[in-house]
Amino acid sequence: MTNKGLMPGDRAPEFSLPDHTGTIHHASSYRGSWFILYFYPKDNTSACTAEALAFSAVYEELSDLGVPVVGVSPDTPESHRKFIEKHGLKFTLLSDVNHEVIEAYGAWILKKMYGKEYMGVERSTFLIDPEGIIRAVWRKVKVKGHVEEVTAKYRALMERSD
Repeated sequence: MTNKGLMPGDRAPEFSLPDHTGTIHHASSYRGSWFILYFYPKDNTSACTAEALAFSAVYEELSDLGVPVVGVSPDTPESHRKFIEKHGLKFTLLSDVNHEVIEAYGAWILKKMYGKEYMGVERSTFLIDPEGIIRAVWRKVKVKGHVEEVTAKYRALMERSD
């Protein structure tokens, strides 16, 4: 199921994953609107918290534009519930404990830290159009300025389609 080569123009892989309440979300339920799907390594770590807070800060603006934000990590629904409550996050977090969807999007990679190799989540973001086509991809995301870059890309794509 791994696909490291997802590029703009490719169809976004399907998914069915639970949120923090156990409700299952399907990729197909986002058809008809643009949406931002981002993958992150772990709830309540410094960079992941900063990224979640940045997406939460633009939640109202994106909601007004009809662009939901969906975060995915290998954490459990219970971990997501605590993360959402602790930080007042306003968007959906999905649990992919078996990392099947993370793999399908090519975000499950070999990482290195302190000389050790291990498999983990590469911070990645996908901007997906109403037909389920990937329109922009960010890999190896650096948190600072990322959310602004994603929203600017969405605006640029909208201006081109007018």
